[in-house]
Amino acid sequence: MEQPGQATGPESWGRYPRGDQPAVGLAWADDPLPNGGPVLAYGMGRSYGDSCLNADGPLLLTRSLRRFIAFDADTGVLRAEAGTSLGEVTELVLARGWLPPVLPGTQFVTLGGAVANDIHGKNHHRAGSFGRHLRALGLRRSDGSVHTLRPGEALFDATVAGLGLTGLITWVELQLERVPGGWVKTEAIRFRSLEEADAVDELSRDTHAYTVAWIDGLARGRRLGRGVYFRGNLVEGPGRPPRRPVPRNVPGEAPGFLLSPLALRAFNALYDHLPRWRSRTSVWKFFHPLDALGGWNRLYGRRGFFQHQSVVPDIEGVRALLAVSSTTGQGSFLSVLKRFGSLSSPGMLSFPRPGWTLALDVPNRGEGTLACLEQMDAVVRTYGGAVYPAKDARMSAETFRLGFPRLDEFSAHVDPGFRSRFWARVMG
Repeated sequence: MEQPGQATGPESWGRYPRGDQPAVGLAWADDPLPNGGPVLAYGMGRSYGDSCLNADGPLLLTRSLRRFIAFDADTGVLRAEAGTSLGEVTELVLARGWLPPVLPGTQFVTLGGAVANDIHGKNHHRAGSFGRHLRALGLRRSDGSVHTLRPGEALFDATVAGLGLTGLITWVELQLERVPGGWVKTEAIRFRSLEEADAVDELSRDTHAYTVAWIDGLARGRRLGRGVYFRGNLVEGPGRPPRRPVPRNVPGEAPGFLLSPLALRAFNALYDHLPRWRSRTSVWKFFHPLDALGGWNRLYGRRGFFQHQSVVPDIEGVRALLAVSSTTGQGSFLSVLKRFGSLSSPGMLSFPRPGWTLALDVPNRGEGTLACLEQMDAVVRTYGGAVYPAKDARMSAETFRLGFPRLDEFSAHVDPGFRSRFWARVMG
């Protein structure tokens, strides 16, 4: 069981909005669906906002649907039930020379959730998003019909990045990536401006499969945009592949003073002055660094936090977003910058697109925080970008519609028996 990384009860990872959420566990993919309103699948609760919550009916808990159906160790084709986590897949296939082709910042994501949010990773410039590597999907609709979906079909394209609204994803068939071992050779480079980050990224995209940067979310003036750029490549491992680590759990809620502006500045200053290195690390630590601390979302206290993740076409949009976050008193412990590549996804509502994506974790301090986030949304709209639905708990219907031009095409495929708080909020 993967309890260390799982949310306590059916809530979102940001722990906002809160409230009682009825839930029904599924033992088998063909179990009867409950009556009494629309339903929504819920895996491990790693969506940050309300896209994994249901305001009008029960959640379908899918973690018991975690059986491996087939795996060809020669071709790297894997089929598994949709409640299987990416960590469980990695644990199974790594010793046989394979790895999921796209890995996000946490291993505690189900295959169904990876499809529904069309996840991306540090290698988007080379591999694109998760949806590009799918061979087939099983989908169960509320009218009782069962479908096998394949790339090129309209319902497949709607289900990829479809936020779980086209029905219950029951199984996933995935093409894995051949890897030489379970180790990554990494390098960290300090930069002092967004222009330096852009230059380092230009030099790294052709030479390194994995790239990402940490940004000081509180830096202002000449320091705005400073941070550390991380890049890496898979290498032959020394002997056996690394073991899957066991997270250490956060013992309780964090005290409020840890979220003060002073503490934020101290954290960012410490991070910026840590020594930089070249090293070899395991795929577990490289791809999922925060998983070392199970339940780290509790560090933000009972009020929870917001993650604002957006994509904008150029670095000037990033500069404008950082200017808002650094001057409104709503600092971020964790600010991550990454440039997407040009590989498109089949998903109608897929978030990744050419440009820079910036993710900011912001403690929930009430109205001031919400006002700051709306200012950042306004920047995203001005620059023609989009906000990631999987991370959102409060963007407006206008922001959503402007960021996803295929919304009307997608809406035609929504299953009327499935609904989320997010969909109710942005579509009425």
